[in-house]
Amino acid sequence: MTRKRKHIFLIITDQQRYDTIAALGFPYMHTPNLDRLVREGTSFDNCFITAPSCVPSRASLFNGYYPHATGILRNGQPWQKTWVSTLADKGYHCVNVGKMHTIPYDAKAGFHDRFVMENKDRYYEGRWFADEWDKALVARHQVKPSRERYRDWPDYKERLGAYEWTLPPESHADFFAGDLASWWLETRPKPEALFMQVGFLGPHPPYDPVASYTERYLNDPRIPVPDPQPSDLDGLPSFLKHKREHDSRVDHDAVLWQMNPTEAQLRRLRAYYLANVTMIDESIGKLIDTLERKGYLDESLIIFTSDHGDNLGDHGLSQKWSMYDTVTRVPCIVWAPGEVPQGRREEGLVQLFDIGATVLEWAGAPLPPGCQAQSLMPALRGEALQPREYVYAEQAGDVVLTGAKLITMIRDTRWKAVHIVGSEEGQLFDLQSDPGEIVNLWNDPAHHAERERLLEALLQWRMGSSVETMNLMAEAR
Repeated sequence: MTRKRKHIFLIITDQQRYDTIAALGFPYMHTPNLDRLVREGTSFDNCFITAPSCVPSRASLFNGYYPHATGILRNGQPWQKTWVSTLADKGYHCVNVGKMHTIPYDAKAGFHDRFVMENKDRYYEGRWFADEWDKALVARHQVKPSRERYRDWPDYKERLGAYEWTLPPESHADFFAGDLASWWLETRPKPEALFMQVGFLGPHPPYDPVASYTERYLNDPRIPVPDPQPSDLDGLPSFLKHKREHDSRVDHDAVLWQMNPTEAQLRRLRAYYLANVTMIDESIGKLIDTLERKGYLDESLIIFTSDHGDNLGDHGLSQKWSMYDTVTRVPCIVWAPGEVPQGRREEGLVQLFDIGATVLEWAGAPLPPGCQAQSLMPALRGEALQPREYVYAEQAGDVVLTGAKLITMIRDTRWKAVHIVGSEEGQLFDLQSDPGEIVNLWNDPAHHAERERLLEALLQWRMGSSVETMNLMAEAR
């Protein structure tokens, strides 16, 4: 079947929670352009990442395998092979604008053209790569706000990573990324088939919106502000207690956490984060306008998602590296009016890397050998989707997650378990009676059977997929 919509745009934000789009049921958000994609497209409302940090999540997405199969289980690990080269072999001109988070950062990764942008703040971690944004700021005689300078703010320790953007709005990373993508579309000859991946840097910290975008959120009583109770904090497994303490001493991504932040601090944190989302939404709107003006829009499939979420103070935690739904559940929206059902809300469990299998099937390209991702195309054809019985996520210890060697999540529609290698501790939640994941039932005798059922399913999955990986390696030899 030849598809009318031959161009594919994959838009990925960094660290965006599911509950940040108005049309998905969160009316305190101002996201008119993402709302349009939901209204005119299909939303997979229960999409879960395969790893709660950037590098393993993205490597999994762009390979089609779980993190333990890719061998990429934490940030900082090299990776650059992707299925993008398969699209190129099918005749697509493949362009990346913004963040991919390959390592090395400027690896070709199967693209014909890359315009690389990386984390906003990377100075103190030895990452001396000058990306397109860095170069533009230098050309504009501007100094990028960063941890080096934020540390001079008198209230740095109270900010929790939230800062007002001090340069002109057009120099902000998320406006710059969208403008750079539009520039490519405006100035390059229109290819027969285009695959463009646009990677926004936000709302990953520093949480740094232009001040005017924070106004609608700072005093909105509908904004949920976390108030973790002692029972929640006391019930955290040791590795998360260790992470809380670590984050209060080490300022990753210009975020210096506090063990007991005030309501005002948390409200500002949430407001700035949500303002970053609204800025990205505006940038996406401008990109859609460019697609329409240049004759792409009616021939394009647009997919919007994020690599993982952010705790934002839920459970007393900063950023990601945990298995709560606020981290593991992300938006996943597919838009192509006339070919993709409009206004469909798919509730079945899917995984983020299923997007890759979907892109390949849409393009008529083969899946990677032994691909562990599952295409979402049945739902996009208007058919019933066969959802996953379980979703999984994995994370190895790294410079932030210093209290555990490996954590693994298994989740079905009601229950979630988190296994911690080398520990008798774990997490078990009944998501039906406890959607906020407050009451850890791991050691509750009344729920021992559920814990064992999930752990057995986790074991079977891990062993079964390991056999698949061994077979692939044997074939490669």
